Amino acid sequence: MGEFLWGVASSSYQIEGDRASRAEANWDKFAERKGAIFAGHDALFASHHVARLEEDLDLLAALGVSAYRFSFSWPRLGARVDDPRGVSFYERLVDGLLARGIEPVATLFHWDAPVELERLGGFLSPESPAWFASYAERVARRFGDRIRRFLTINEPHAYIEGGLRDGRHAPGHRLPLSQVLLAAHNTLKAHGLAVQVLRAHVSQSWVSAAPVLLAATPASPSPEDVEAAYRFTFSLPTDRLRVSAFWLDPLYGRGYPDEVWTRFGSLMPKVSPEEVDLISQPLDAVGVNLYDAVRVRAGAEGAAEIVPFGVGSPRTSFDWPVTPEAHYFGPKFLHQRYGLPVIITENGLSASDWIALDGRVHDADRVDFLERHLQELERAQAEGVPILGYFHWTFLDNFEWNHGYKHRFGLVYVDFGTGARTPKDSFFAYRDRIRAERSK
Repeated sequence: MGEFLWGVASSSYQIEGDRASRAEANWDKFAERKGAIFAGHDALFASHHVARLEEDLDLLAALGVSAYRFSFSWPRLGARVDDPRGVSFYERLVDGLLARGIEPVATLFHWDAPVELERLGGFLSPESPAWFASYAERVARRFGDRIRRFLTINEPHAYIEGGLRDGRHAPGHRLPLSQVLLAAHNTLKAHGLAVQVLRAHVSQSWVSAAPVLLAATPASPSPEDVEAAYRFTFSLPTDRLRVSAFWLDPLYGRGYPDEVWTRFGSLMPKVSPEEVDLISQPLDAVGVNLYDAVRVRAGAEGAAEIVPFGVGSPRTSFDWPVTPEAHYFGPKFLHQRYGLPVIITENGLSASDWIALDGRVHDADRVDFLERHLQELERAQAEGVPILGYFHWTFLDNFEWNHGYKHRFGLVYVDFGTGARTPKDSFFAYRDRIRAERSK
């Protein structure tokens, strides 16, 4: 695959633990609600990453990745001013990565917001873009001499719709759609301001974002089905915000799609031309989290029709369909629409992993899943789609948000009681795949 970022991804709240050394996060408060998290779990210890940082850095080196995507915890760095404890931890992390020849790829926001700012309205507040820009500037000034690649926001639909509309994510609100759309718009403005800050303070900065791509794949190779899949990928079939174009089009200079105004009308906040320009700051790649896809065909007058998967078709432990072809069509559609290189900022699966009698974790399904998806990426790249990298989700088994510790996505098995690590078979398969590609 040529010059390529081979990586793994993680997020601060899901792995760090060490609650005592950071400010209170929105997810801390959310976890206190009865029934909010599966089985009453919380992230007080998570994957013990703060306590086991050196061990985890050595595991990353043994894996052989060229890049590690992590997120800064806004509560750990401090809501408004730097917390020396958080700065010290991330300096150890970043310096440790660089010492091992691993490029840090930093996400500014992966859902863990300071309670102090949530109490002031969070992303509902008109001040929230400025808060985020100030936070981005602190990160850039502290770490911009060592980190060049940044992602601003991760999957905004999840904390906007999941957290403000459905109540299943922090902060756990059920607000009118007009308020949810306002927070979404503020999030996109926050992204734009953060990009400006990173460009101003980081030499040779590389900046993107990590929304989810809700891709469609064609039921057949016919041009009609392929076109239907493309249109469906960037459509808004319902009033839900877990769609691609609502987030991606504004980021990449197309503004909100016409379908947004048709569907939401007066529920949308007022959007000025200056705000459209702010949101669409030039980015260096289309970054997307890409897990699965729906399958469609061209129906009457070319309209896309969803084609159900067959009985017994493969699904992950999260009950997501296994659709590696999304990693062929997804990047092709993204490059076609936005004209930029593509980087897969997350891809992986939840599987039913446990330590076998021989002391190892034999996750053959993850090994197969990984290879199938990488082959589809290679197919897209062979046809001229510029793909810059692939980040497997995730490095360590972790706290899976409102699902607690029910699901395991990691290449490394974590005992959530002791913190002990056991690399899975997929860890070694990915290591060998990286070695083989980098030796070409």
